[in-house]
Amino acid sequence: MSADRSENAARPPLDGLRVLDLATLFAGPLAATMLGDFGAEVIKVEHPLRPDPSRGHGPAKDGIGLWWKVLGRNKRTITLDLSRPGGRDTLLRLAATADVVIENFRPGTLEKWDLGWPELSAANPRLVLARVTAFGQFGPYAHRPGFGTLAEAMSGFAALTGEPEAPPTLPPFGLADSIAALATAYAVLAALAARQRTGAGQVVDMAIIEPMLAVLGPQPTWYDQLGHVQERTGNRSANNAPRNTYRTLDGSWVAVSTSAQSVAERVMRLVGRPELIDEPWFATGVQRAAHTDELDRAVGAWIAARTRDDVLSAFEKAEAAIAPVQDVRDVFEDPQYQALDTVTTVPDPDLGPLRMQNVLFRLSATPGAIRWAGRGHGADTDTVLTELGLGPAEIGALREEGAL
Repeated sequence: MSADRSENAARPPLDGLRVLDLATLFAGPLAATMLGDFGAEVIKVEHPLRPDPSRGHGPAKDGIGLWWKVLGRNKRTITLDLSRPGGRDTLLRLAATADVVIENFRPGTLEKWDLGWPELSAANPRLVLARVTAFGQFGPYAHRPGFGTLAEAMSGFAALTGEPEAPPTLPPFGLADSIAALATAYAVLAALAARQRTGAGQVVDMAIIEPMLAVLGPQPTWYDQLGHVQERTGNRSANNAPRNTYRTLDGSWVAVSTSAQSVAERVMRLVGRPELIDEPWFATGVQRAAHTDELDRAVGAWIAARTRDDVLSAFEKAEAAIAPVQDVRDVFEDPQYQALDTVTTVPDPDLGPLRMQNVLFRLSATPGAIRWAGRGHGADTDTVLTELGLGPAEIGALREEGAL
């Protein structure tokens, strides 16, 4: 292989892509992080006086927010007040050099600053503008404030989650935002693929309420065709059994799934109840689910009489699906996660070695990488603007104006 071909093969897949991250909390910034993990140059644009609130979310060490270290990785950070003329003009100059802008202001905010799609596309007809909001750019809710929690409630997720007689349950982390971030990264790449054919950019309208609904399966179709409304079932499933969490002799918990008929049969043989396999109702997952109590008693009693390690070993030997219920301490020690380097170590000038989730997937020829953890507020402002062609006098004038 020639040196040029070897060098190209080693470049990450999104190398050469420039992304302006104007978004905050959390879907938009996380989408930008995912693009940066695979080589995109991401420039995080924050207000000079009001940085991304994720810098202050969750636990901190030595006054440094740890969530930001993950969310801000692989991003250069600059400050701009987009509501000021100098900030607006500077953003348009940056947009002229960029491939993607990601924003999550309420609809109409960019337009109020004369930074809407007409202005941005005039500055760069090849630009992709990803607009990430709770409810989308139009419709009766478009101008309402919203967060991922509302999407978790509105989509039907919370109504499905929890025990049947208990209240609906919201996730204790940003589930809807994370799913929307994945969808936004996908949408951006789709728009960029279209640009290769047409030469023109376009607008991505991402409503956080929609990807959350998309991952909940065929519920709309069930309701449309059958009037069927899925109810809360706790850890159980309406589609197969046994499927639950079970407590072991030493007080640990394990999760068992039998989505495949062959696995369900192996589980019943393992727990000493092979006669249940011959029952007519055992032949399909839905019929087994109607006999969940009986199956749970059989599996639960067998697991309760054994330690977690013995249970896991026996299930593995029987080729039946099981996993320990782990918290983050267990994740750090899990040999499969260790083999995959799922939680990797990133050097950081502020805190030293940091452990955090690695990039989402492995590419054999052009892998992604975490090049650095989240940087300080505005750390790269002068460097980025100098690269843009602004001289010291222009940068000083912008500071004097309050635009930086």
